[in-house]
Amino acid sequence: MPIALLALAIGAFGIGTTEFVMMGVLPQAAADFGVSIPSAGYLITGYALGVVVGAPLLTAVAVRLPRKTMLLAMMALFTLGNLLFSLSPNQEFGVFFRFVAGLPHGAFFGAGAVVASSLVEPGNRAKAVSMMFLGLTLANVVGVPLGTLLGQQVGWRATFGVVALIGVLALAAIAKLVPHQGRPAEASLRGELGAFRRPQVWFALAIVTVGMGGVFASLSYVTPMLTDVAGYSPHNVTLLLALAGVGMTIGNLLGGRLADKALMPSLYVALFALAAVLAVFTLTAHSKIGAAITIFAVGIAGFMIGPMMQTRIMQKAGGTPSLVSAAVQSAFNIANSIGAYLGGLVIAGGLGLVAPNMVGAILSVLGLSIAAVSGALDRRQTTLATA
Repeated sequence: MPIALLALAIGAFGIGTTEFVMMGVLPQAAADFGVSIPSAGYLITGYALGVVVGAPLLTAVAVRLPRKTMLLAMMALFTLGNLLFSLSPNQEFGVFFRFVAGLPHGAFFGAGAVVASSLVEPGNRAKAVSMMFLGLTLANVVGVPLGTLLGQQVGWRATFGVVALIGVLALAAIAKLVPHQGRPAEASLRGELGAFRRPQVWFALAIVTVGMGGVFASLSYVTPMLTDVAGYSPHNVTLLLALAGVGMTIGNLLGGRLADKALMPSLYVALFALAAVLAVFTLTAHSKIGAAITIFAVGIAGFMIGPMMQTRIMQKAGGTPSLVSAAVQSAFNIANSIGAYLGGLVIAGGLGLVAPNMVGAILSVLGLSIAAVSGALDRRQTTLATA
């Protein structure tokens, strides 16, 4: 694999850390700002909103820029947003700077996926994309636990100061290692928007939004499941979340390799496996060993889907992949919101702390159904072309 993928992975590591570590240091930030923990939750919402808004907007604005320049600009904005957040005087400024830090998230991954796939032969493109996303999954194994520990011992501001330093490191690595690719010859905002006229692009976004919503329905409430149902102490939850992160890392790498061999069949298997594992989690959540094994399996099955869908949507976008590739990240964050909302809904309805797992299983089955329709359209188009 090209060394340039390391630079992209470092950027992905920083982005993954800043996205998820906020959950670990939320009590410290709430105390510092003098607000309640639910009110401090807007710091998480602000980042997610930045991702949803920034992915299409910044990609559209910078569509004619050389992709290396685009990557550098997005990582510079990411670094600035995190640095300013670490210096926020109050919650209002904090939410705004979290929004700023989230803006380049989708655009970076969108451009990075296109660059990663362009650096290798066609048969290795999904694998290359998974290598970039390796940084994102490793953030859950290393970055988030260490960032949470740093925030607890030194303060949450130190955590995001370190994240800003990771951004500086990523900037240097991208400038040094990523080759200049020139301005995209056929790129235009009109052409990029034209990709959204293709039904298969919308099918791909729907698979991510619904299918991955199943992962987030479960993981959004995994901490109370592990403590109140499985019986783990809060101290052990951090280790279990790291175990889930290891599963995500394995799933990401496995998904990239399988997608290069047989993308749609592998996607069917991944979504079916995710639905089955989440359904089983409603039972194994009552056992310490069973919960640990299952949360590891959820990480594998859920994150196999990421590189598959990133590759799928770039294929279906034709020669204008940047905007739809960035839109996948918006779809992931919408999936996060939908999954968390529906999971909370069934808990509030009195169905118990394990009920979000069944919601996740249902969403995964719906995602599998959408994927089956999308695959059937592929086969129909192939048959018509052959005829």
